[in-house]
Amino acid sequence: MLYHLLPIVFWLSAAGGVVLWVLFAPFDFHPSALLPAALSLLAVWIISRIKRHTSSEEECFQVALLLGIAAYWMPSVLFLIIPIWGYLIYMNLLGWRSFFATLIGLAVVAVWAAVIPLVTPFAFPRSIAYNLWVWVPTGSILVAWLASKIARHILQLR
Repeated sequence: MLYHLLPIVFWLSAAGGVVLWVLFAPFDFHPSALLPAALSLLAVWIISRIKRHTSSEEECFQVALLLGIAAYWMPSVLFLIIPIWGYLIYMNLLGWRSFFATLIGLAVVAVWAAVIPLVTPFAFPRSIAYNLWVWVPTGSILVAWLASKIARHILQLR
């Protein structure tokens, strides 16, 4: 029973954090502020679905594309690549081809952003405080995902 209920509690707490963030945001809320959280969660989900001792180049390229697109709204999200590389090293999946696939994915987004400049009200935030505030939904969703994965793994071992 805990196997199913504990992750639900984590996800509900993350949803509550996002709702509180929307209600008490010190800036004008725009729905595109939630895009980095969704793209980061999708990137982490893609990486976590790779089986051991398989090729990870395609997934690394996809993750770099997703995080590069999320970096358009929140540039500091690119730092998530470092823990992703750490996870791939831990799973014995990071080789030179995967590493370069990640860099090529980021380069594709950089070229795309230079050639086709998008104009949105949330592109490249105005201040450090704003950038930290936008990490609230992203961080709460990623922490809920991580906590639910750890809880399910521990409960499976029992």
